[in-house]
Amino acid sequence: MNQIIIKNATIVNEGETYRGSIILENGIIQSVLNGEYTETPPSDAQIIDGQGKLLIPGVIDDQVHFREPGLTHKGEIYTESRAAVAGGVTSYMEMPNTNPQATNLEILEKKFDRAREVSLANYSFYLGATNDNIGQLLKADPKTICGIKVFMGSSTGNMLVDKEETLAEIFKNSKLLIATHCEDEATIQANSNSYHEKYGEDVPIRCHPEIRSAEACYKSSAYAVELAKKYGTRLHVLHISTAREMELFETGWSKDKKITCEVCVHHLWFSDEDYDQYGTLIKWNPAVKSAHDRAILMDSLLEDRIDVIATDHAPHTLEEKKNSYFKAPSGGPLVQHSLIAMLELAAHGVISYVKVVEKMCHRPADLFAVEKRGYIREGYWADLVLIDPDKTWTVNKDNIHYKCGWSPFEGQLFSHQVTHTFVNGTLVYENSGTETERFYEEKKGMRLLFNR
Repeated sequence: MNQIIIKNATIVNEGETYRGSIILENGIIQSVLNGEYTETPPSDAQIIDGQGKLLIPGVIDDQVHFREPGLTHKGEIYTESRAAVAGGVTSYMEMPNTNPQATNLEILEKKFDRAREVSLANYSFYLGATNDNIGQLLKADPKTICGIKVFMGSSTGNMLVDKEETLAEIFKNSKLLIATHCEDEATIQANSNSYHEKYGEDVPIRCHPEIRSAEACYKSSAYAVELAKKYGTRLHVLHISTAREMELFETGWSKDKKITCEVCVHHLWFSDEDYDQYGTLIKWNPAVKSAHDRAILMDSLLEDRIDVIATDHAPHTLEEKKNSYFKAPSGGPLVQHSLIAMLELAAHGVISYVKVVEKMCHRPADLFAVEKRGYIREGYWADLVLIDPDKTWTVNKDNIHYKCGWSPFEGQLFSHQVTHTFVNGTLVYENSGTETERFYEEKKGMRLLFNR
């Protein structure tokens, strides 16, 4: 049986919301039908009733850390991709700061090989830049690799690229999109030393946005934008966290920009007022900052100054996170709850369904030139998500699928729930509203390809 019909759902796609149906066959969207489905389906077709549900393209998360190889006590490609599809994320782009680091093509291809065996979602992997691997970066194929990751501020691992001549060579010569982590290392080190002298190891977590400060973010982001303008580089600045950085980016249609940026879900949800409650569980780099910063980030997202919503999904064990300030690692698990959290903000009138789909599905596909994904279009791969907009549920340890077993959203009541996730036309996740969830793991995801 090859044909699947999802009928009478509320389709949210390409700036429109309408009742319609979709016919899938051999992994591809064959037809998109507007209006109520009244035809007699083939006798062997699988029918899924979308009545009362939202139907959207699968989410493309352009920034995750799935921890394999070398850090698999935190997460694995299998476990984290499983959590991803439970949250409606059908494609991801994973970062190079694993062990060993993916800073050459041989190691990178081993990650692709592993994903081919175990990933339930579609996948791509960044090639990591260092101060001395420009030769590897120039050999990367733009059609098969999502981009080059440059740590212009060290975060997790030892991949800081801090030599001006190296950065100039990378920005001048790269054939791929360059994605940057922007925090000025000298500023952070000076702040860290100052706070360590004052508090020792017991720096209060509320000081995190003062140590990894707005100044550090702006200085590094401004430098990246300056380099990109000088060399005409295709630059994507990851996890923007401050109001001031918004002056570096332009509003407008993402496809027309050579310099783009993203915001992460946690910077739209939390603020520095939450550190007392959540402690190091919401310690991220860049840091969660003020409620004013959060408000400006949302405004900038709505006016198309910010192009993409992502997660920076970066699991650690609870034991690791509950260390003192300097010992507790930054990062947290988010990929299972990113879409649902944004739909919750939509339910409260902060953002529209259309804008959520634009920023989590359409724009990542556009900015990375992902081949035939990110939209509900005939001839595109059938990466699709059905969502019940009236199903309340609470995040708890029994329904968390991350290997690390925790979430900063534990105890949070959500009003939307993913009920079905399709990857390449195959149902990989189903939640019928009962206590039982089902994963279908026979078919694995595919390597993303890029029209470059």
